[in-house]
Formats: sequence, C-alpha cells, structure tokens
Amino acid sequence: MRSINHTVTDARALTGWFKSSYSGGSNGDCLEAARGYTTVPVRDSKAPSGPAVVFSPVGWSSFVEAIKDGRLSA
Repeated sequence: MRSINHTVTDARALTGWFKSSYSGGSNGDCLEAARGYTTVPVRDSKAPSGPAVVFSPVGWSSFVEAIKDGRLSA
C-alpha cells in the first residue's frame, strides 16, 4: 500500500502563497494556494502557520469546478 501525505503541518514551510482575486479585501473566509509545486497546497489565510491541505492538480481542478458549478454547499 502506498502512503500519500495530504497535509503539511506548518504551512510557513512553503512559499509562493497567494489569495484568489475572488476572495475580496475583507480577510473573511479566504483560502490561499501556493505556486511552484507539483501539488496544490491550500491553507486558511487567517492561519498562515496552521496546516495546509495538499491536492493533486486534478483534485484541485475538480474541487474548483464543483464550487463554480454549485455542486458543493457550505
């Protein structure tokens, strides 16, 4: 069985974080993603030293499309 780590315990260990232009300026419920990796690390913008969830590129694209299409609810 192959083990895959889907989190990074301290997101400060990664660089290249950016907030989506869709997030707005209120610093409310915002996610940040990091550029420059073969996977897509995602973290809560209010907790930069907290954990990051790591998506495969296909998994991240599927997640974003599901949000855009309204297939996921809050």
